[in-house]
Amino acid sequence: MRFLIVRTEIRAAADTDIAAAWAGGGRLRDETSAPEPRRQVVHAEDRDAALLLARALSTVGAVRAGRHRVKVLPISDLAHPYRRDGG
Repeated sequence: MRFLIVRTEIRAAADTDIAAAWAGGGRLRDETSAPEPRRQVVHAEDRDAALLLARALSTVGAVRAGRHRVKVLPISDLAHPYRRDGG
């Protein structure tokens, strides 16, 4: 399975937005409709390589300071349904 490693900016949320989402049982952020801005994207062919790359991206100063985050996302084989080589 292939993986996508993404470093994104963390969006700030106002206290009133957090309180409204908490009280209403809704979501504060919905990544499917409004994803965080991407700063860096890397692909990996297996889980071990993805975790190694994520660990390396986690050493960036903005991640350590809490302004960015690193996400490891599995990419299903159905992401490229028209590829003939099976991958």
